[in-house]
Amino acid sequence: MGETVPRKRFGQHFLRDQSVIEKIVAALAPKTTDHLVEIGPGQGAITMPVLRCAKTLDVIELDRDLIPVLEERCGRLGDLHIHSADVLDFDFASIKQDERLLRIFGNLPYNISTPLIFHLIEYASIIKDMLFMVQKEVAERMAAKADTEHYGRLSVMVQYHFKVELLFNVSPNAFHPPPQVQSSIVHLIPDVSFSERADDNAVFANVVKHAFGQRRKTLRNSLKNIVSDEMWESMTIRSDLRAENLTVSDFVMISNQVSGKK
Repeated sequence: MGETVPRKRFGQHFLRDQSVIEKIVAALAPKTTDHLVEIGPGQGAITMPVLRCAKTLDVIELDRDLIPVLEERCGRLGDLHIHSADVLDFDFASIKQDERLLRIFGNLPYNISTPLIFHLIEYASIIKDMLFMVQKEVAERMAAKADTEHYGRLSVMVQYHFKVELLFNVSPNAFHPPPQVQSSIVHLIPDVSFSERADDNAVFANVVKHAFGQRRKTLRNSLKNIVSDEMWESMTIRSDLRAENLTVSDFVMISNQVSGKK
């Protein structure tokens, strides 16, 4: 099978550095009892060693030209289930066959990593963990705390559903072609220990979206169509703050106030 040329429209950067590949596989620690799902397997750099360990693997690949490459390289290594699909539209519940939760991993295309994380949040209840390579800035946004530079909507939504662990950075030289940015490996584990839960997850997501939609405005202005003056007066959170000043727990408190008034 000849060399596949990376496609710019798919945001493809193929991982080549063997030491980085080994480090990622070690962090994933695949087992034969896991239900593993890889997003964007590309030419199979991570797919092959994972399949050797796990013996069975689901992969989701948009580029149809890569499917025969994967079939040839992985055919003798185990049971590879290839789903030719756009992962942003993919129904992850459709591949959950038994009581096992999904372990999702992959080198995410930079141009879709943020909307993809929001898509995956919808499936948090059937996910055991996720291990992704993303742009370093995206990883920092996922892990950022209130009142810091990278804190935003992505931070709040990810941290509400998952514990975030930044594992290690990956140099552009590990890829072909080298991207213009540093990459990071991030581990996301559903956080069932988070004590404060929203009464309505849809209301919570809507409050967070609107609060950061006009992040330079005060909360009273950015949430004026959602939170009334009466609600602000009944809460300990100041309405003259901005979205980046609030913790995840603060957003839960606001959303529950909104849910209770519906």
